[in-house]
Amino acid sequence: MTSAANDGKQLQATVDGRIYDRIPIRTRVVLPGDDLDAVISQYAPPHLVPGDLLFVTEKIVAIAQGRSYRLDEIEPRRLARFLSRYVARTPHGIGLGMPETMEMALRECGTVRILAAAAVSALTKLFGRRGDFYRIAGEKARAIDGPTSGTIPPYNEAVVLGPSDPAGVAAHLQTLIGAEHHVAVVDINDIGGNILGSTLDADAERRLVRILADNPLGQGHQSTPLGIIREA
Repeated sequence: MTSAANDGKQLQATVDGRIYDRIPIRTRVVLPGDDLDAVISQYAPPHLVPGDLLFVTEKIVAIAQGRSYRLDEIEPRRLARFLSRYVARTPHGIGLGMPETMEMALRECGTVRILAAAAVSALTKLFGRRGDFYRIAGEKARAIDGPTSGTIPPYNEAVVLGPSDPAGVAAHLQTLIGAEHHVAVVDINDIGGNILGSTLDADAERRLVRILADNPLGQGHQSTPLGIIREA
């Protein structure tokens, strides 16, 4: 089947002298309560050939696991309102820069850990160092997605947490689509990315991050939460 690149993205990337196709797979909007296995089984197999790697955005995994919350379901505590004021917002996403996302970080990571991350970050920023907040708060905090103007409805009015047991999800999906395919659950955006869980070894995971460095799936209204990596 033929595929088209998302707007502003390229279908191919070159890493270590090798060319890789990055094939986006368009799906319907995945909603809370949807069966992830059914979604993958419907949309991925028609595009796969032996040796392909399937990568799945962490967002649809978390949504299928019931880990998305409407803004009106979240009541931020006073501490969440206070801490969110000091989080820098970027054009790439709101992160924990709103009371609702900060509240979910406090619930996910624990108040002590978030306070420690905020204190260390405030101190090291004085010396021009960045990134300590998420380094200390951990991947659960980093994976929290808040609503933006570019987010596809209904998640433009929701907070989505990171998925539970992404490595286990990747292993399960490999059994679903066939052992000839590796699977990775990824958290990729326009400023970087992480592999949350996969059937790959550590070196292959690092290479995959480089292959996906320009976020070929996009992070707005593209409705392409799945993709395939294929060596050209």
